[in-house]
Amino acid sequence: MDILDEKKRKENEKKFGTWEELPDGGRRYSYEVKGRYNWMARYVKEVDSMEKTLKFYQEIYNSNGILIEIHQKYPEDTGHRKIRDESYDNHS
Repeated sequence: MDILDEKKRKENEKKFGTWEELPDGGRRYSYEVKGRYNWMARYVKEVDSMEKTLKFYQEIYNSNGILIEIHQKYPEDTGHRKIRDESYDNHS
């Protein structure tokens, strides 16, 4: 029988600091890192109800807070996927 890994949950809560409960009993953890030129990266980890990692990815936002890229790192590193051309919002 699967049991919730309380130790892993506490580690994720401490490391990420922010999370939301998902309808299936899992969680989506995240933390933000400020980058150069007022850009921001958000690291996101999705886990199941037993705290097993399902997905880990990075979201890149431009200086206007617009999502520009997603880089999935787990379960498979798919590289950077552009969502929007970064120059699109720089002239507003």
